[in-house]
Amino acid sequence: MARPVAGIICCTRTVGIEPAQAVMNRYVASAMAYADAAALLVPSMPGLMRAADVASRLDGLLLTGSPSNLDPGAYGEAADDAPGPFDPARDAMTGDLIRAMLDLGRPVFGICRGFQELNVAFGGTLRRDVSENPDLLRHHAPDEVGFNEMFDHVHDVELTPGGVLADALGQARIRVNSVHYQGVQRLGEGLSVEAQADDGVVEAFSTRVNTAPVLAVQWHPEWRTGENPQSQVFFGIFGRALRGEPLVS
Repeated sequence: MARPVAGIICCTRTVGIEPAQAVMNRYVASAMAYADAAALLVPSMPGLMRAADVASRLDGLLLTGSPSNLDPGAYGEAADDAPGPFDPARDAMTGDLIRAMLDLGRPVFGICRGFQELNVAFGGTLRRDVSENPDLLRHHAPDEVGFNEMFDHVHDVELTPGGVLADALGQARIRVNSVHYQGVQRLGEGLSVEAQADDGVVEAFSTRVNTAPVLAVQWHPEWRTGENPQSQVFFGIFGRALRGEPLVS
């Protein structure tokens, strides 16, 4: 039997001096291995391709993390001091793709930037101070640490009883990596909190639209997934969603 096909969004990156469509291998490999899915990369080139051209050919969509930030204009803020880099082509493509997939009843899962994109798609807003606000946990490692050490920055999250993650993991608290400068300010309409940090910052949410499951996490389950059974569970849930199965077995 053919495996389901997961669409995985691309970012606009610069390779040498040229723009390129790119996804880090760790997202693609984790989805294929632990969701047991085939993968197709979806370019963020809205001027050349409509979301509707590809949505019906995908069994689900994964919105990845990225070094770029969502433009504040997407959630109604004209913040001249908002930190970049930005990727307006991805902003446009994911906004249309989320709507197209949910209109078809296809699942959409998000990681980090994808989590933020989904919150905004549901009418939520973002805050940009979660790495430096003294009243919050530090949600990003100090800028001077190396790349691998950045993902060693961790904190606990409390899972919502009866939520998808709590039921799938069978735990009330888990420890997650924390690599984000932005986070939820106002939760999007209809989204249910799946996990919160001890400072109250929302770390995961879920909902259903037209029977389609939506699940997103602010942390990075694709990072060294083979070493983390909890991360494998996230992608296992994605795989069941792609197949139209109950999210928790």
